[in-house]
Amino acid sequence: MPQDIDLRKLRYFVAVAEELNFGRAAQRLHIAQPVLSRQIKALESELGAELFARGRRGTDLTPAGALLLEDGRPLLAQAGAVRRRLQQSLEPSAVFTVGFMPGLMVTGVVKAFEELLPSARVETLRLDWSNQTEVVRSGQVDAAFAREPLDHQGLWIVPMLEEPRDAVVPSDHPLAQKETVTMGELSAERLLQDPAAVPEWAAHDPGVRRRAIQAGAYALTVEDKLEGVAAGKGVVILPRSACTFYRRPDVTVVPVEDLSPTRVLLAMDAARRLDIGLSSFVTAAETSAGTLI
Repeated sequence: MPQDIDLRKLRYFVAVAEELNFGRAAQRLHIAQPVLSRQIKALESELGAELFARGRRGTDLTPAGALLLEDGRPLLAQAGAVRRRLQQSLEPSAVFTVGFMPGLMVTGVVKAFEELLPSARVETLRLDWSNQTEVVRSGQVDAAFAREPLDHQGLWIVPMLEEPRDAVVPSDHPLAQKETVTMGELSAERLLQDPAAVPEWAAHDPGVRRRAIQAGAYALTVEDKLEGVAAGKGVVILPRSACTFYRRPDVTVVPVEDLSPTRVLLAMDAARRLDIGLSSFVTAAETSAGTLI
């Protein structure tokens, strides 16, 4: 095994390991799929170990791949933290970047933060389900308002609030006439989002993850999800604040009786817990959490 691991190849590997699909991983990394495949093969050659088992049913991690994923995530997080600290030491007035999931409003938190730290210059970045923690681990953002479920490894997590999740169905669908629906009723429909975002769905439809992988990429943005729903292609589950923010006449929002609330969390790099800027942002977020939705 080589003494050094190429962090770029490691980042590519983690993306494929999390997606278990080379096409989606390439889309997430903004590179061509053949390039990604070559980089993974090169990494396997360098390590002398097969990382993925590729078969008719899709892509799975080998035992070596599972071990590298477990060790690779914190390694990438540490590398990102070092890079950020170096940048901050060279640029004391560096921008503080805040990521946020759709439906959340971060203006109140940002204002509270700027009052605590007047020298701060804040920029915001809208996230989606596929990158809400990756941008923290890579150092692209300093803090992210993310939604469960997510992988906590290597992250400093501060709970913010909870909110209900609702089903979004076509306005002419029979379920649109109901006051509430159950997961059992919804599971007969096609889910237009990553099933990992709604783990409760699999309890009623165990094959949903397999079918999603076989079907290829699914909608990532809220706008794309709602376009699919309006076209009658299926349904999605969204936090209530996102349903309110992205309201449109050709889809109907229906509360789900047996679906637990989603948790909004503030996610940061665990290696930066002593960072004064982050500590100030946590204080601002905790005092202004109610303004997020």
